[in-house]
Amino acid sequence: MLKFDELDYIITKKLKRRIRKMRKRGFEVAKGFENAGINLPVRKTKYSAGYDIEAAEDCMIPSFKKGQKPTLVKTGLKAYMEDDEVLILCNRSSNPGKKGLVMANSIGVIDKDYYGNPDNDGHFMFSFFNVKDEDVEIKKGDAIGQAIFKKYLITDDDSAQGERLGGFGSTNK
Repeated sequence: MLKFDELDYIITKKLKRRIRKMRKRGFEVAKGFENAGINLPVRKTKYSAGYDIEAAEDCMIPSFKKGQKPTLVKTGLKAYMEDDEVLILCNRSSNPGKKGLVMANSIGVIDKDYYGNPDNDGHFMFSFFNVKDEDVEIKKGDAIGQAIFKKYLITDDDSAQGERLGGFGSTNK
């Protein structure tokens, strides 16, 4: 006979699974950031395409020097979406002119299967270079970029079968 705690655990697990299936797209706080006061992204106006993303912690983005790697700015977020969707990470229009921040990869592409991966739970970050002469300080809660959910198409002869085995940059490991 099942004890109440075991029955409660089974029911809760099944209910969570059913709720997850009903959700289409959204943001969650990534593992390790549960108590960090992370704000879930919001659109600021009714016709905004992008959800404003904030920095999860203070960081310094050094002035660019040849050979330097970009600075990864943590968001403390992960995103879930439907099978035929992608999350595009974009720079804020004011970042290059005001702060000298450009995204190292122009845009970020977050695939559906990045969510919950075993390496980092799907935590996505922004990759920046600072083209100004002085270092740029980012404070926790500063708006650093935007995220846009998009549908995508595949070709008639697409036969992709691979599965993600890790986190950031792991597709071709």
